[in-house]
Order: sequence, then C-alpha cells, then structure tokens
Amino acid sequence: MTIFPSSNTLLIAGIVFLTIAVIGQSKLGFLEINPGCFGRTLALFIGIVTLAFAVGLVNLPLENFDLLKTYLAKEIQQNISLINDFLQGS
Repeated sequence: MTIFPSSNTLLIAGIVFLTIAVIGQSKLGFLEINPGCFGRTLALFIGIVTLAFAVGLVNLPLENFDLLKTYLAKEIQQNISLINDFLQGS
C-alpha cells in the first residue's frame, strides 16, 4: 500500500470539500450529500484552509517569498495615504 505525503492528502481533502461547497445537494448511489447553506459555507472554509495548508507544506523557494514581501512593502509605502483614507472612511 502506498503512503501519500501529507500535502497530497490535504490537496485531495481540499478538492473534496470545495466540490461539496460548489455542488451542494447530490446523490451518488447510496450516498446522499445535502449540506444546506451553513454546511456549504463550512465546506468552503475547510476546503480553502486545507488547500492553503497543502500549498504551505510544499517546499517552495524562499526567493519567491522575499520577492512578494518586498513588492507588498513597496506598494504599501507608496499608497499609505490611500490606505489611511480608506480605513478612516473618508
């Protein structure tokens, strides 16, 4: 029996939860899925979180994170007055 890495397991679980959130009520032979509004919202939240954990477990190069961090810092510094106006509601 093959043992899947945890990132693959989380990826599959995330896709299943997102499918439940999108499809909603369905019948698959003897299995019936009827999550309702709260269940669909919860499945969407769980699916997004598990996919985020799966992406986080993958070994990505740190250069990408550094580039993203410097880009976001530069954009925030350039647009700080717009951000303050937005937060104050003006």
